Amino acid sequence: MKNFSTPPYAFRAILAVSVLTLTAPVALAQTSGKTPALIITNQPLPAALAGQIYTKPARTETITPQSLLGSYYGTSDTMVSKKIGNLHHDLGELQSDLARLSERLGALEKLNQDKAAAYYADTATISTQLQSGTTPGNPRLLQKLANAQDSLDSLAKNVNDFNDLAIEITKAGSVASYLLEGTRAAYGLTGAVEEDHVQLAQLEDTVNNTVVIIDRLQNNVNDDITRASAYLTTERNNLRTLSLAVTDGDLFGKALSNRPFTSLAKQTETVTTAKTADPAQDPSVSNPRPLVKIRFDKTNVNYEQPVYMALSEAMDKYPAARFELVAVHPTQGNAAQVAIESTKSRRNAEKVLRSMTQMGVPLDKLDISYASSESVTDNEVHIYIR
Repeated sequence: MKNFSTPPYAFRAILAVSVLTLTAPVALAQTSGKTPALIITNQPLPAALAGQIYTKPARTETITPQSLLGSYYGTSDTMVSKKIGNLHHDLGELQSDLARLSERLGALEKLNQDKAAAYYADTATISTQLQSGTTPGNPRLLQKLANAQDSLDSLAKNVNDFNDLAIEITKAGSVASYLLEGTRAAYGLTGAVEEDHVQLAQLEDTVNNTVVIIDRLQNNVNDDITRASAYLTTERNNLRTLSLAVTDGDLFGKALSNRPFTSLAKQTETVTTAKTADPAQDPSVSNPRPLVKIRFDKTNVNYEQPVYMALSEAMDKYPAARFELVAVHPTQGNAAQVAIESTKSRRNAEKVLRSMTQMGVPLDKLDISYASSESVTDNEVHIYIR
């Protein structure tokens, strides 16, 4: 048992001896070149070792409201954020489709402009040549007519393409409605953080803007379809009239200065026209005021010009009117002569019917009948409006 009554100086002496005993092997190890197993020294600790040992207590950084908000409203990984990512992906594809549809619409409109310009160039050439004077059935003008007809056919095909484009835009509108409903429904999902609702609000506004663009594209396509359809109907009628003019070598609807009074007086001997007719009256031979009365008292009767002018005025005044052609034949002579005249009058009425359809009168607005009259001496065709 140790004696704890040893004086303090005796303890210090023992410690000194121990230190000398321990440092002696160090010196010996240094002289011999071997690394000692334990080194005890009174030198200060290295800075790196002191930094690892003396870490507590430590001062933290000062927390400000800006740093708190900046770290709080950061990126989040929730189910709602994944839903937002899917909606953004679908919206991106929809916007890419809209860009493609918009480019396609612009290309179709440009193609329509080119075809319309080509059509008017051909018809302008024909009208100019007819106004200057030409021969019946001029092959150059017939080629221009064929080119103009091709342009109208291309425009008609473009109308079908516009209809297909309208269907695709409608489908895009359905996708946009689905995305908008999905975005609004995502507000009610649980497990969202504040940033998710902020992104949902931005996404909702973007989808709404996309819906506005889709509506604008749909309106533009519908306007193009309506305008092109009306344009085709009008120009087809004009082209039929122009075709008849090329066949006859004369321009319909020309100015009054190009029709001398002598020629007009000669025509009135064969063709009698009435500027107005009462649509309320039923068409019949006894009607004193037919729209047009054509008397076939010679081989070639130039009735197209007066008929065209009378029909134009009548359709301007009564757009929904119908027309009836009555083939009138005389009753003088025996039964065989009456039968022959009846057949001739029907053929004349069919000829006038074909001319009216070429002038642009729809076939469903034309009726044809025949009758006999004791007051006529030659075959006649009366045109009534109702």
